[in-house]
Amino acid sequence: MKFIDEAKLKIQAGNGGRGCVSFRREKFMPFGGPDGGDGGMGGSVYLKAVEGLNTLADFRIQRTYKAKNGESGSGNDCTGHGGADIHVPVPIGTVITDTDTQEQLGDLTADGQELLVGKGGKGGWGNTRFKSSTNRTPRKAGMGLPGETRLLALELKLIADVGLLGLPNAGKSTLIRAVSAARPKVADYPFTTLFPNLGVVSVGPGRSFVMADIPGVIEGAAEGAGLGIRFLKHLQRTRVLLHLVDISPPDPEADPVKDARTIISELKKFAKDLAAKERWLLINKVDLLDPAEATKRTKDIVRRLRWKGRVFQISGATGAGTNELKMEVMRYLDEHPRTGATPTD
Repeated sequence: MKFIDEAKLKIQAGNGGRGCVSFRREKFMPFGGPDGGDGGMGGSVYLKAVEGLNTLADFRIQRTYKAKNGESGSGNDCTGHGGADIHVPVPIGTVITDTDTQEQLGDLTADGQELLVGKGGKGGWGNTRFKSSTNRTPRKAGMGLPGETRLLALELKLIADVGLLGLPNAGKSTLIRAVSAARPKVADYPFTTLFPNLGVVSVGPGRSFVMADIPGVIEGAAEGAGLGIRFLKHLQRTRVLLHLVDISPPDPEADPVKDARTIISELKKFAKDLAAKERWLLINKVDLLDPAEATKRTKDIVRRLRWKGRVFQISGATGAGTNELKMEVMRYLDEHPRTGATPTD
């Protein structure tokens, strides 16, 4: 299924049923009085986060969701049947915004979490409600109130523990293939990754984390160059970023330090909170050089970048250094659980 991370839809809650005008008609009770029941409540619309969904593509097909109207009241003080609520399934990580007011209505981050986005209209009063000491035979009833109608913008932000950063062909897809069961496309040309990929990285029985691979970011992405910054939002929920740098780029004139600074600059342009996240430097493709040369280049990159964080030498192609990386990531995630969450078992 095609990956879609933005969609718009219209929701309409059900209208309340109309109240009833009715009078008791029983033998030996000529003045039975009013007995019209109220109208039923209109159905409401909920969005529900469902595990297993990872795209908003379904909303490109069905764009309108409407709940049932409440039924009208009837005699003998019978209230009309309420309209059925509807629960629209969405992927975990969906952010919902009202397009008219630009108000963020909610952020569904857990399986089964629900959000009321359209409340059904209240049913109208039956004529029994209008009875008083001065009006013994009311002949009016209330119309049901209309249900809420909204235009919603849905934005999916994948929930992953670890995010991969790097220029096109830095080796992100190769790395996620090496450490997880994900199988993104790998080729010797730029932009082989056109949409985010998720992989579950196992580090032992009952211990794992989710890694996200997004399309490569290039200089000018904040202004729309390449694939732009559209997919950077999928890294905003991560707890640690792994910044891949190609130690031996195919272009002899390419500078790994300049490439790394390009990524850092684009992060700052996109969002300050993303640029401030914990970020580790991964010197990738060390298998292309002898160990002494790889160590020398790594030290030079770290010195020129003035890097103060964690540094790892790895090879996604051969798997060198990836086991140590996985263990260190798992240790960091255990020590820094999500807010309101418990550490990974």
